[in-house]
This record gives sequence, C-alpha cells and structure tokens, in this order.
Amino acid sequence: MSPACTHLDQIAISPPDEVAGCEDCMRSGDRWVHLRLCLTCGHVGCCDSSPNRHASAHAREAGHPIIRSAQPGETWCWCYEDKVGFEVEFGGSAEGAGESGG
Repeated sequence: MSPACTHLDQIAISPPDEVAGCEDCMRSGDRWVHLRLCLTCGHVGCCDSSPNRHASAHAREAGHPIIRSAQPGETWCWCYEDKVGFEVEFGGSAEGAGESGG
C-alpha cells in the first residue's frame, strides 16, 4: 500500500484556471521558477527550485500542508506534512478527493 495524505480535510478551495505569479515574489520584485497553489487558502507561492521557496515557507508558517501545481497542464498535489504526491478531482468541492498514482 502506498502512503496516503492524511490532510485531505484541509482542502478548502478549488484551483483557479490561471494565476498571475508568486504573490510574495511579485511584491518584492523577485523571480520564480514554478508556481504552487495552497489548497487551504489559495496563496500562490514559488516552488523549492525558486530562490525564495515561498510555497513551502507558507506551508510551514500557516500550517497549510497541501499545495497543487499551478503550472499549465499540471494537476498533481503534494502534502508537505506526509511527503506524498497525489491528484485530487475537483468538481466544485473537495469532497470525494481521492488519491491516485504517486
């Protein structure tokens, strides 16, 4: 059995169709590599390959463990707490969220 995310109940939003950029980098004038969306509050941060790593910093500081890639065409999610990747079906609510692949 593969590891599962134990924080699916913290998913509170459905991802938007597009995002403008890393909220923190845009404020400071910095650059990012890839974007990640917090599925608890909607904060958009940059990935850990970016110099500032705002997405993982937000997860630690806010206690929001689950992000989803905000890159076009990518639908994977990651739980920082459980260190597991998965996908969630979004049909207007987080209910019915399921794990697949990995």
